[in-house]
Formats: sequence, C-alpha cells, structure tokens
Amino acid sequence: MPDRFGTRGIRTAAREEYDELPSTQDRAVALARGGAPEGTRVVARSQSRGRGRLDHAWASPPGGLYLSVVLRPVSAPSPLLPLAIGAALADELERRWTVRPRLKWPNDLLLESPPERARKLSGILVDTVADPRGPAVVAGIGVNVMRPPGGLSTDGPLRPIALEDVVRPCPPLADVEDAAASAAIAAATALGGPIGTARLLGRCRSMLYGVGRAATVDGVPSGRIAALADDGALLLDRDGTRRAVRAGDLRLEGP
Repeated sequence: MPDRFGTRGIRTAAREEYDELPSTQDRAVALARGGAPEGTRVVARSQSRGRGRLDHAWASPPGGLYLSVVLRPVSAPSPLLPLAIGAALADELERRWTVRPRLKWPNDLLLESPPERARKLSGILVDTVADPRGPAVVAGIGVNVMRPPGGLSTDGPLRPIALEDVVRPCPPLADVEDAAASAAIAAATALGGPIGTARLLGRCRSMLYGVGRAATVDGVPSGRIAALADDGALLLDRDGTRRAVRAGDLRLEGP
C-alpha cells in the first residue's frame, strides 16, 4: 500500500522493503528514534535522495543494495564503527564470493583491477541517533551489485565497479543484503569489548588502501598515508611529521 515513505512498502517486525524511497537512512533514523531494536532493516530498490558521507549525493538506481540497519551498541558508538563495518563486510564478501576488497579510509570498499586504479564497490555511512533509551546508530550500506541499464554513475574521483563484474553468476540482492546486515551487527558487537576491537582494528590495518600514497584532505595536500591510529584516525606523514586526520574528504594522488 502506498505511503509517504515510498511505494508498495512491505513491512515486518524488523524489516521494511520499498520499491523506491527518498532515503533508507532517513527512514531508519526515524525508526531508531522510535525505539526500533537492533537489526531493524530498511531496504529499497532505488532511492531518490540517497546520501553519502559529508552529505554527498549517492546515486541509487535499481540493481544496487541500499540498506540501513539500526544498531544499539552497549556503550557510546566507537569512531571505528564505519571502518569496522567495512572490514566485516569485506570478510563476508570474501567468504561468500571470493571477492577481496580493500578499505579506503574512512568508509569505502574498493576492488583493485589492474592495470586500472582501484574502483569503488561499496560505501558506508554511520549516523548517531539521539534516543533517551540508550545509544543508537544507523549504518547505511550501499553496494553496487548489478549494473543498471544506463550504467553506474561515474561521479567522483573513483570509477565504480559492480559485483556482477567480478562474480558469476551475480549474487542475488537478498544474499548481499544478508551479508551487509550481518557485517554491521557483527562489527558493532565486536567493538563492545577490547578483544573484538583489537581484532577488527588489526583487520582494518591489514586492508588499508593507499599506504605510501600521497593524499589530499579537503583539497589540501596533506602527506603520505602511513597507518591507522587506534581510534580509527588516518595517520599521514609529511616533512618528517606525522599527523592524525579524523574527518575530511580524502583523495589519493598519483600512482
């Protein structure tokens, strides 16, 4: 039945699915504020106003996964969460379909496809939600699964790639949704303790893309990528000095 969120909304206790929605993230944030339990999902076949990090538009044609998951960590959300979800999702993709993404700070999964530069497969957005009942966050996960008829959007510095470009047969959207939701919940749970945090941090460090490459942050040359700090900040070396970057638009330069 049509409603103000989309067309032909199909609702269950823990999952809402739409043919089209302005933003799965905005809908899931509203559900989280209303007390939705951890694991509640909102998924759409397309979005008309999808958004990425720093309020960048997220092209959302049919064929991709557009998913937002409510998470309720046991304490204040960790700044590592976007990276941790990326690492957990990469592990799921490798386990299920032998796809081995790299992690671009702070929230993208890339696939290397020589001789081309790495191409973007997935993006992750985490919003903290004010809820007097306890900590809540919403993890938005977009994955290029199938190529739409008009092709994938080439906006931004990285060319996109879809799972169907590297996996035959192409995984069903439902299976990719399950992998992404499982990764989000697993990452949030693991960050609730020191052992899980250390394991995920090590995984993020091993997957970090661009180590040794020159990078700009918000358009300003900032140094060469060195490593990840314990809190998920990106460490850059420049002129013998190391600095930590905790926010900004990162772009890699040169080969």
